[in-house]
Amino acid sequence: MPAAGRTTVAAVALLNLLLGLLPLGFAVGMAATLSRVPGLLGAGGGSWAEVLVPFGLGAAALALQQILAPFQKWAGLLVSRRIDLHCAGRMMTASADRVPLPVLEEPDALALLGDAREALQSSRLTPGDAVAGALALVARYGQLVGAVAVLAYAVGIWPALVAGGTALVIRFGQRGSLGRFAGMWRGLGARRRELAYLRSLASGPAAAKELRVLSAFDWLVRRHDAESDRFLAVLWKERRRLLFAPFLWFTAAGLAGATVLLLTLTARALDGAIDLFGLALALQTILVPMRFGVYFPESDAQTQFGLQAFHALRDFERHTGQDVGPKPKQEPEAVPRESVPPSAPADAIRFEGVGFRYPHGSRTVLDGLDLELPAGRSTAIVGVNGAGKTTLIKLLTGLYRPTAGRITVDGRDLCALDTEEWRARLAVILQDYIRYESTARFNVLMGAPGRDAELPDSALEAALGRAGARELVESLPGGLDTVLSQRYRGGQDLSGGQWQRIALARAFYAVEAGARVLVLDEPTAQLDVRAEAALFDRFLTLTQGLTSVIVSHRFSTVRRADHIVVLDGGLVAERGTHEELLALDGTYARLFRLQAARFDDTAAPAPASVPESRGDADVTPPASACGAAPDSDPDAGDAARPTLEPSR
Repeated sequence: MPAAGRTTVAAVALLNLLLGLLPLGFAVGMAATLSRVPGLLGAGGGSWAEVLVPFGLGAAALALQQILAPFQKWAGLLVSRRIDLHCAGRMMTASADRVPLPVLEEPDALALLGDAREALQSSRLTPGDAVAGALALVARYGQLVGAVAVLAYAVGIWPALVAGGTALVIRFGQRGSLGRFAGMWRGLGARRRELAYLRSLASGPAAAKELRVLSAFDWLVRRHDAESDRFLAVLWKERRRLLFAPFLWFTAAGLAGATVLLLTLTARALDGAIDLFGLALALQTILVPMRFGVYFPESDAQTQFGLQAFHALRDFERHTGQDVGPKPKQEPEAVPRESVPPSAPADAIRFEGVGFRYPHGSRTVLDGLDLELPAGRSTAIVGVNGAGKTTLIKLLTGLYRPTAGRITVDGRDLCALDTEEWRARLAVILQDYIRYESTARFNVLMGAPGRDAELPDSALEAALGRAGARELVESLPGGLDTVLSQRYRGGQDLSGGQWQRIALARAFYAVEAGARVLVLDEPTAQLDVRAEAALFDRFLTLTQGLTSVIVSHRFSTVRRADHIVVLDGGLVAERGTHEELLALDGTYARLFRLQAARFDDTAAPAPASVPESRGDADVTPPASACGAAPDSDPDAGDAARPTLEPSR
């Protein structure tokens, strides 16, 4: 609740308490009015003021209740939105900033994060709704306390305590049942996610083409219906057990308590122990405890199901070892990070005995890797499936940290350098780069977020020119201001190759902003061979003086690099120029000849039984260690899709 502001929460609680007591004020006023009417109409007469004053007070209580009701809703919405903003900020901070990437990729962490993300959607009950619902309960409990006090005055202390006690027993029993049902609902999270996936698959545009080609729509609908039936069978069984059966028992208890109270009230009225005022007041007030144990639409579902997102977020933070709460502005470090010189790397980036194992992994991906990336030169990284190419890139960019050995930049340990400053020296395009549903300008400027105000417009134009994307942008209906998605009016989708040029322009814009290391993971995976060759020729010319690290499966690209490194079993198996590696006649030469034959119109087709571990190893590369598919088949085109499973 502190996230909503202590003053705001206190004010909302007082408002709800007032709204809970106003109906009792109305009941007291009307009861007093009714008790004085006989005296006014009797033979002795009486003053109208004796009737009008309590009537006016009761009417004022009713009017004030109606006036304040909209403010109650507005105040609850204010608290709800502040809490939701706080929880969403915690989720984004933990997932995008604090949690180490290998931990974030664990299936358990992904499941917990998915639960939190799902529950924080605007269409669901959120933690903010839970807090607003809890504050609304102040009115209900305040009303119950007031009703018990009124009944104690009108009927007697013991009947009043029986009424209040019965109401609380029923209330907490019903709340307990609803809480157990909410816990059961959360336990069905995996089934709900599967149903949501099947539903989105059948109704979304992404899979529409393939479903039609495969005539798979009817099968998918049957699969969805079968899973839905199984889910609902469990849901309704638990609903009957957890909600309906307890409801019958609590209802019977409530009726018994109400019967005792009404009989007591009737007996006291017949004995003359209660006057007309007390009787009228008791009859109106007795409804409060009688209805207290029922479902409260303004709070019950909100507090029980709205807390699901908070529990999922809390479990995610605990699982990933993150502190609950906002990130402090200043985090003291035992050893201050060193600044990265503007010229770095001036000599080389070196991997010295680097080892890396994924958390809970069964094998070491990199084991004693020694590698030098000369400054100002281009280095290509190739290797068989699972050789560790993408893991190497994640280590270089600081997404992972070595579990053994170290990485140095001009002799300085990368782990000792300021992470933000180092990443500002990098221009990185991964194969699973983000396709922002925003303008072409935004997509390019994301190469150096927030730097566009200090860079001239010519930097953007230069980046587009280097990537060969200027003509593409000029062909768009709104130029750089065209939204790259058909989901928006005036927007336009791009092909895979066109998106590749936008992504490369993003990297070159980072270079314009001062990046000195260009990292490209499958930079031309969705370009055709001729476009790729033209792009890389231009790339070599325009990146002179930059340190370039390229992961590619096409050897027509790799052969032009200054240095080529072949990874195998987490170690450097071969290194050298294209000509040197061909002369060596090892793994590189074998893979190069196999792929070259595929693009040679005169060559015979490659045998269908080439072993995947060698021949096609770099054509179907590994699932990414950073949570997405880093490499894809050269002919996959737009069909390539990210995956959340790390390479092991």
